[in-house]
Amino acid sequence: MINSKAEQLQVPEIRQFANQIENVPDAVNFTIGQPDFHTPDSIKIAGVQAILNNETGYSHNAGLLELRQAVASFFQDKYHFSYDPQTEIIITNGASEGIDSIFRTILNEGDEVILPAPIYSAYEPLIHLCGAKVVYLNTADTEFLPSPDRLESLITSKTKAVLFNYPSNPTGTILHKALLDELVAVMERHQLFVISDEIYSENTYSGEHCSFASYPSLKDQLFLIHGLSKSHSMTGWRIGFAMGPAHTMEHVLKVHLYNSICASLPSQMAAIEALTNCRDAPVEMNKSYKKRLAYAQQRLTDMGLDVVEPSGALYIFPSVKKFNIPSFDFATKLLHEKSVAVVPGSGFTEYGEGFIRISYACSMDVLKEGMDRLEAFVEDLK
Repeated sequence: MINSKAEQLQVPEIRQFANQIENVPDAVNFTIGQPDFHTPDSIKIAGVQAILNNETGYSHNAGLLELRQAVASFFQDKYHFSYDPQTEIIITNGASEGIDSIFRTILNEGDEVILPAPIYSAYEPLIHLCGAKVVYLNTADTEFLPSPDRLESLITSKTKAVLFNYPSNPTGTILHKALLDELVAVMERHQLFVISDEIYSENTYSGEHCSFASYPSLKDQLFLIHGLSKSHSMTGWRIGFAMGPAHTMEHVLKVHLYNSICASLPSQMAAIEALTNCRDAPVEMNKSYKKRLAYAQQRLTDMGLDVVEPSGALYIFPSVKKFNIPSFDFATKLLHEKSVAVVPGSGFTEYGEGFIRISYACSMDVLKEGMDRLEAFVEDLK
């Protein structure tokens, strides 16, 4: 009676470990990539004011034009590329819904989607629900950076799209322009879509974020995904942006509207405030994130754990291969013995095996306590 594809879905390991915490007294939670900052006050006030003004109905299916204009203005001002707010931007219920709507628009049974791995666990189930297949591009032995040659070797007549997520969840790596140039050159040679999930672009700590959308030659192939969850600590407001060429976005819009009609109107009003008067909010948050990252990396290195230095996002991805314990077992043992919850690398595909993901979206006091417990655990294993 149940769709077999839905029956095969599993609760991701991120949530498996996060959900166990309530049963572990005094657990330190390093699992969820949710900023520990509050949404800036003026954004909250804009949302409250919208409710008080009875702005609680539907908007245009693509979202308020004023918000779409604010999105276009933000990317034009900061990254110097443009999208037409009338035809090329859709406001979605978080970036996740935007990705889902794009997949359901472009994928047919038997299509293939290339994912650099290890990678965020939510993409693969959405692809499978469309009857398509995932092809992984291993980055575990290239410091989590996708090899252009490997990418080209994986492209076949069945390849419908390549998806990138940078800064990366779970590794924190970013794509520098020289590598981006090489990847774009590969994709320009093939008839395929490029989906770029850049939700963490505003959480870039060293170097500059370079977007696939800055390449005009790629524009007809590209879907850009973004939103305010991470940059403005607005996870629960559920505001994302899906952008792409008009001739494809008209079809994405139909899938989006049948899925959810439109994004929450008070949340859209709050998002206008975020993009117009609170553009610097990520800068203040990043000051704390940088300190936490530097601290976490130093502590892990002192423990003897190998770490590829992250440059963005909210995560660090140390190797635990030296202990010869599956990452799921390592994380389970750590939770039960030291009350520290991390996410096993196996939750980010088989190419994440041998690593654990630690989120430093927590206070420095919590981070210190968690690192002390992790160090004691590592010493016990030694």
